[in-house]
Amino acid sequence: MITKAFPNLHEIKHPLLQHKLSLLRDVNTGKQLFNKLVYEITLILGIEATRFLPLRATKIRTPLEDMEAPVLAGKLPVIVPILRAGLGMVNAMSELMPAAKVGHIGLYRDEKTFKAIHYYFKIPKDYELRHFFICDPMLATGGTAVEAIKQLRENNVSAISLVCIIAAPEGVQRLLDTYPEVPIYTASLDRQLNASNYILPGLGDAGDRLYGTLDSNA
Repeated sequence: MITKAFPNLHEIKHPLLQHKLSLLRDVNTGKQLFNKLVYEITLILGIEATRFLPLRATKIRTPLEDMEAPVLAGKLPVIVPILRAGLGMVNAMSELMPAAKVGHIGLYRDEKTFKAIHYYFKIPKDYELRHFFICDPMLATGGTAVEAIKQLRENNVSAISLVCIIAAPEGVQRLLDTYPEVPIYTASLDRQLNASNYILPGLGDAGDRLYGTLDSNA
């Protein structure tokens, strides 16, 4: 469903997705279940985000007869997680597109300036005509996503989508202002950012919950 206020945003309202997201948000959900839910949620988001992929007809033979069957046309997509939390979404996207190539973009947020700091970039060389799916569980201020898109654009990547589990209005607006042509696929448009630029109601720090690096008091 495209949100009227944000024409770049596709908010997926599937009942199973919303149920799994509620479990993911719960502070009592442990690391093992959290990882499983991220995988399952990403599967559903990935199906929605890949609806537009072009098809071509090819001849195959079923056990009963020959037929013209649809297969993906052109070059296969590229999955690009933003390190490190985006890695939790790769297996599900690869399950949907097992032949897709995987790139990596390393970015982290400076906790004082909230700016995205770049430290790693690696994508397939034969990127022409490929569609890149950026994966990051959280779209908060939008700084990291904008920087990732900027780096892809600087490498002449034209077709880009962003797949995230939850998004804040501030981040969606920033992408709309900067890269309005890039669609965002998410399970929830949350209420707002807090003073520390964390999403409310949110689900905490996705990377810490995925990899068990929460503070002992958390």
